Amino acid sequence: MIDKAALQRVREEGDLFELIAAIPYAKTLGMSCERFGDDMIFTLPPRDTNLGNPILPAIHGGVIGGFMEMSAGLYLMLQQDAPKLPRIVDFSIDFLRAGLNRSTFAECRLTRQGNRVANVTVWCWQKSRQEPTATARAHFIL
Repeated sequence: MIDKAALQRVREEGDLFELIAAIPYAKTLGMSCERFGDDMIFTLPPRDTNLGNPILPAIHGGVIGGFMEMSAGLYLMLQQDAPKLPRIVDFSIDFLRAGLNRSTFAECRLTRQGNRVANVTVWCWQKSRQEPTATARAHFIL
C-alpha cells in the first residue's frame, strides 16, 4: 500500500516507478510508465517469462490482460485523491492481434467517473497505435 505523501510525490514529479514498485504484480510483469503532460503511456517490456506461445513467440493473453488492467487501475488511482488501488468490478477485453515478444504499450482514458463507479477504456499496441493489439473496458468501484 502506498501512502498519501508518496502518491502526491508521484503526481508532482511524474515518475511512477515508486508506485509500480509497490504493486507486486506490476513489478513482476516489468511494467513502467512515462508521462507526457496529462497523457500516460504504460510499457510492458519483452520478456521470455511473459510468453504464452514460445514458438511464435507471443505474449500470453493473461499477461496482456493483466497489463491492461493494472494500467487502468494505476491511471485511475492517479486521477483520485485516495491513495489506494481502485477495486475492479468488471473487465472486458477484445484481443485484436497476437502480442509478439516486443515492447507493448497501453494508454488509458477515463470514460466516466461518478461518485461510486468509474469507467476506463484501454488501448494496447505494439508497432503502431493504428494497429491495436487489444482494447479493453474496465469498471471500478471507487
